[in-house]
Amino acid sequence: MKNNNTTSDRDNALFEAGIKLGALYHQFTGSPVNLRTVKSLETAIEESISVQPFVRDISVSIDRSIIRSKINSEFGYCELDGRMLDVRITIRYKSILADVSLAFDAELDYPLMKIDRVYSSEMS
Repeated sequence: MKNNNTTSDRDNALFEAGIKLGALYHQFTGSPVNLRTVKSLETAIEESISVQPFVRDISVSIDRSIIRSKINSEFGYCELDGRMLDVRITIRYKSILADVSLAFDAELDYPLMKIDRVYSSEMS
């Protein structure tokens, strides 16, 4: 019996992208943050995820206006939550590139992970 359940490089690129976004979200949400430490948290997230296999590029931005609105006046910090994150990752698996993102979707009231673009590295 012939097995037609093979995966493509595109499938693998998207799988890797999903793993990176999910790991990032669940590893870092809940981290203590304030306006003094936000830049170092962005850098730590980028550096942590960038060492994983197939990550070609990553950028992380944390919404400082939300931090300002959530800072507990007694202790001077809040916790990172999904609505604060704007993440862009490019995955390269063989000749396939996948641009994915995590950003808060106000209409859905949810930090949404999505595929933005999938293309061949020969086109880039």
